[in-house]
Amino acid sequence: MITVDERIREVRQLMKRRKIDIYYVPNEDDHLSAEYTAPYFRCKSFLSGFTGESGCVIITKSFAGLWTDGRYFTQAEKELEGTCITLMRLRQEGVPDPIDFLIQKTPKNGVLGFDGRVVSAVNARKLADALQKKNAKIRMDEDFAGEVWGKDRPYMPADRLWVLPVKYTGETAEQRIARVRAAMKEKGADTLILTRLEDPCWILNIRGNDIESTPVAYAFMLVTKTRVFYYIDFEKVSAEVKKHFAKYGVAVRPYAMLGKDLATLRKRTIWAELNTLSAALYSRLDSSNTIINEMSPVQQFRAVKNETEINNTVNAHIKDGAAMVKFLYWIKQNAERGDLTEVSAQNYLYELRAQGEDYIEPSFPTICAYQENGAMMHYNATEENHSPIKAKGFLLVDSGGTYKDGTTDITRTIAVGKLTAEEKRLYTKVLKGHLGLMGAHFLYGTAGNNLDILARRPLWNENIDYQCGTGHGVGHVLSVHEGPQSVAWGRRGNAVLEAGMIVTDEPGVYLPDKLGIRIENELLVVNGEKNFYGQWMHFETITFCPYETEAIEVSLLDDEELALLNAYHKKVYETVSPFLKPKEKTWLRSVTKAITR
Repeated sequence: MITVDERIREVRQLMKRRKIDIYYVPNEDDHLSAEYTAPYFRCKSFLSGFTGESGCVIITKSFAGLWTDGRYFTQAEKELEGTCITLMRLRQEGVPDPIDFLIQKTPKNGVLGFDGRVVSAVNARKLADALQKKNAKIRMDEDFAGEVWGKDRPYMPADRLWVLPVKYTGETAEQRIARVRAAMKEKGADTLILTRLEDPCWILNIRGNDIESTPVAYAFMLVTKTRVFYYIDFEKVSAEVKKHFAKYGVAVRPYAMLGKDLATLRKRTIWAELNTLSAALYSRLDSSNTIINEMSPVQQFRAVKNETEINNTVNAHIKDGAAMVKFLYWIKQNAERGDLTEVSAQNYLYELRAQGEDYIEPSFPTICAYQENGAMMHYNATEENHSPIKAKGFLLVDSGGTYKDGTTDITRTIAVGKLTAEEKRLYTKVLKGHLGLMGAHFLYGTAGNNLDILARRPLWNENIDYQCGTGHGVGHVLSVHEGPQSVAWGRRGNAVLEAGMIVTDEPGVYLPDKLGIRIENELLVVNGEKNFYGQWMHFETITFCPYETEAIEVSLLDDEELALLNAYHKKVYETVSPFLKPKEKTWLRSVTKAITR
């Protein structure tokens, strides 16, 4: 296999041959998925050797850079070491945004190249407007990564679709199509283009297997006032799914036909989210059409779970909590043996989850990271690259399961032996932030960025930060990372929190080459009292697993935090203990008993 530097060299040869001055390789697939994609689309990783799920590569005649965010800085440093690629730390002082960098570095009368199928219409338009002032051009039909990859490039996935029954979703496809059309009517749109992978799955109550740990299929959807068109490779549609589609009047079209069909639209009012519509598809739309560039209504529908989805998700968390408690008990019993590794631990957790009723797959690759590996927020242990677990310090385990009744995401930082005073202090500071968000009481209209400080304050008081959001939305048997809701400071967390939404609560500390600490639960947004001030709201915790009591420095907790902690542990024991063996149950009782000063 050729090296990273050789791949960059081959791209530069193609650039020279095609007279392109600067080349852009984003992380996205042709649905502009921001994180998890099928191996076929991992061009950024192929060219750079950086395996993190976020970022982009930009190549000029004399420079090659990899942009990624704070979750991946430590990982990227290690994976880029010894290559010709420079790490560009997103949102850090002195580091330009990649789109701004492309504009700056494209020379006058020059040419910027990229594959328009994986670049959003928004970014392509911004680039085109800026480069026009330089008399520079864009070429968006250049898939140089694919050309260098050649016959070794993975194939597009071809797994079959399957139907998720109404007992799990709470609504038929007919009801969901009607909700979408009602939103279109209210918006004044006669055509809706759906490009997010989760949207067609949600509307039609179907799921796929095209992306590891995310049960979606590579498909587009077009909804009009009278028709529903679903674009997918036909080999993925079984007889059962064909029958399901026919029942709801869904016309199946070839995956590659969407562009041609878009080109036939004239004088339509088209609702399309240009952040997730590719530049290549956008270029097929006739100028006579009016474009409503707003978030798809389906994203909001997906985010606000109905009663059936909520009840099912809670049930999934109970099963998941039992698996996690069994895992924690096992770790505690075996940590001192000396033969545990990150891989053996994560494999055992996979086995425990798989025993749960209606289990499908992990909701993302498990992060099982001992001590300094925990500082890499999205670290993955492999058979080729992993660490032994020693009887001291912390093991960070971030994991989750996709069940037919719900999706889970949980992190526990586990004491596998003696802890230092610093480790206990930092763990407790993270716990204080975690409890601060968990116990939030707020008025309707509050967004995640209004609440983020509750989780960060104990760490900010120590001049410590975590370079990521505090929480993300979670899909229902879909992506483990879902918007529009999130808990993050700045513009990223500006979606109003609605009853029925789910967000994670996961503050952390990451000290490079030393340790990582993260504590994560899922929180359901619920309505509280309504009075003349407005509608009050709070969170209901739907994750059931004890915290690491060995790591808690009780003197750092105030009375309110201690009461919240003890109430949560009481709930964990009551909820999970019926599913445990006697020894596991006894252990859970011991670690969830009320903590006193």
